[in-house]
Amino acid sequence: MARTDPRNTSRYWQVPGQPGMDMLHADFTAHDYAPHVHDSLVVAATEVGGSEFKSRGRTGIAHPQALLVFNPSEPHSGRMAGSARWRYRSFYLADAGARDLLAALGIDRPVYFTTNAIHDPTLVARFLALHRALDGARQDPLLQREALVQSFGALCLRHGQAAQRMPRTPKDARTLARVLTLMREGHAEPLTLEQMGAVAGLTPFQLIGAFKRLMGLTPHAYLTQLRLRAALAKLRAGQSVAEAALAAGFYDQSALNKHFKRCFGMTPLQYVRAQS
Repeated sequence: MARTDPRNTSRYWQVPGQPGMDMLHADFTAHDYAPHVHDSLVVAATEVGGSEFKSRGRTGIAHPQALLVFNPSEPHSGRMAGSARWRYRSFYLADAGARDLLAALGIDRPVYFTTNAIHDPTLVARFLALHRALDGARQDPLLQREALVQSFGALCLRHGQAAQRMPRTPKDARTLARVLTLMREGHAEPLTLEQMGAVAGLTPFQLIGAFKRLMGLTPHAYLTQLRLRAALAKLRAGQSVAEAALAAGFYDQSALNKHFKRCFGMTPLQYVRAQS
């Protein structure tokens, strides 16, 4: 849903396949938010400019180095103040989305944030990247899920009161043995973080942490490497690029092209021509 006036533009939508997750991309030059509340957890990252907000009886500043977080039903207001522009991206995580996230993090109770403006530039960049990844263009569902769990997991772990309740990532490499077997044998299937974590008794957030610590890659990046090897074998056997892409587990030919060129410096078609 889009709204336009001479001074402001905004777009609001629901994320397909992600229950309880709504998003907003706004670009304001003259706008005041009256005091209000949301039923959802609100997380907002500023791209350009900033604004002044009021919450908990205090006044704060939204700017590109800080992440804004408002707990469900927490009153707040905002205005442009001295800024000539405020372009930002925000997430609204309703009950269904919050329950899904808590399960992915292994937390049994809602997370509460004791401050509204969190100075964490790395986390701001991560949420901006996640928002853009969920903004309309077709993406790999596993990659989207991985980015979502990583971003909200890092927010909760670093700044939420539930951080002490989050199960820690195991350090034993044997933890991933069954996951690696599943990935090697099922790389052509649309595997999810939940499926992979379940075989090792890990939450999706633990699974991502274990892979990064023990393998140096995220689950999606490791699975992509397995699929690239499989695609190479299919291409050597004479399959077309489109056939090799689907048989290896990529969701379409363009996905294979993108990852193939990124890793090998050439397109699959260039590789086939060189082989022949």
